[in-house]
Amino acid sequence: MDKAIEEEVIAGKRRKTILIIVVVAALLLIAVLLLRFTIKTSVKKSAVTIALVENGNIENTISGTGEVLPEFEEIITSPVNASVQKVLLDAGSEVKTGQSILTLDKSAAQTELEKMKFRLESKKNDIRKLKLELDKSFFDIKSNDDIKQLRINSLIADVENAKRLFKAGGGTREDIEKAELDLKVARLEKLQLENEIKSKQQTMQVEKKEAEIALAIQESELNDLLRKFQLAEIVASRNGVVTWVNKNIGANVVEGESLARIADLSSFKIQGSISDNFLEQVHIGQTAIIRVNDSLIRGTVVNIQPAVKNNIVTFDIRLNETHNHLLRPNMKLDIYVVTSAQNNILRVANGPAFKGATTQDVFVLNGDKALRRTVKIGLSNFDYVQIKENVKAGEAIIISDMSAYKNVKEIIIQ
Repeated sequence: MDKAIEEEVIAGKRRKTILIIVVVAALLLIAVLLLRFTIKTSVKKSAVTIALVENGNIENTISGTGEVLPEFEEIITSPVNASVQKVLLDAGSEVKTGQSILTLDKSAAQTELEKMKFRLESKKNDIRKLKLELDKSFFDIKSNDDIKQLRINSLIADVENAKRLFKAGGGTREDIEKAELDLKVARLEKLQLENEIKSKQQTMQVEKKEAEIALAIQESELNDLLRKFQLAEIVASRNGVVTWVNKNIGANVVEGESLARIADLSSFKIQGSISDNFLEQVHIGQTAIIRVNDSLIRGTVVNIQPAVKNNIVTFDIRLNETHNHLLRPNMKLDIYVVTSAQNNILRVANGPAFKGATTQDVFVLNGDKALRRTVKIGLSNFDYVQIKENVKAGEAIIISDMSAYKNVKEIIIQ
């Protein structure tokens, strides 16, 4: 009986404790709400950035990076295996058409050239020897054919004599048959020899043709080496500036290895790079905007590299002003590729307040207050953001980052 009373007392105390906690929590909530309504959130006007809504045009862009490159750059390679003998112009030097940049030690190429001349002359001698051998062989066969013809003529006479003797009673049938058989064999031998002559003529033509082709190949190789030997004088093919030169004196260079680069610094292009996430949005012919300090230069996407490296797409931009004085070789720039555009829309300067969502809240100034307002966002670029509704031209919007005031509906502007 005492135990039941004790449990009832404990349960009563627990209910009383819970009631006290609920009441305290409610009082605190009411106090917070009252404090919120009685104390207004405020911010200094100098602490925020304010922009006016205006009518205008906007271009939607995707951002990337770019590098300034000479529109024309010639890479001079070694035409022969050689070694660097002397460097005449250093990187940064201006160069005129036909001016020497460096000289090569061409002794190895000279030796190879002499060897090739010797091999060519040897090949010509082999062809002359082959013609003599073929002519002799053909002459021998033709002489044998003539001898066969003489033997046939003799055998024809023997057949006629055998027939006359047989008629006169001085010969036998067997003598006639033997003479006719010898004639038939001789004629077959001559026919075989004539076929051999015809085959030999065809073989001679093939062998001569093969030898002439081999000679022509060697002559072509010699002429090519002579041309390369002449090109071993490393000179500029046009006016420009030496941007790089192989300064390793004595270093061996193989045919095709780079020796120098010459650029025309009077005109430039941009090599752009952008994430492959935007690959489907970049097309040849699109407008590109390049920011150089506080200036903007426009251009056109003219080429897109098919390969994607490290999740980066590379493309070339031809500038409208290829000779802009602000550009310098290898300068790194921000670029913006225009994907779409609209005219005569409401826009406001871009700022940290815009997070990329299609619908978001902004603070619109109304006297000394800033009121929260929900708007829809359209196109955007590095300068402007399109606002589709719930604002009018001439209204002022706070474009600073206002995420600290996400639960506030009204801000006092001091």
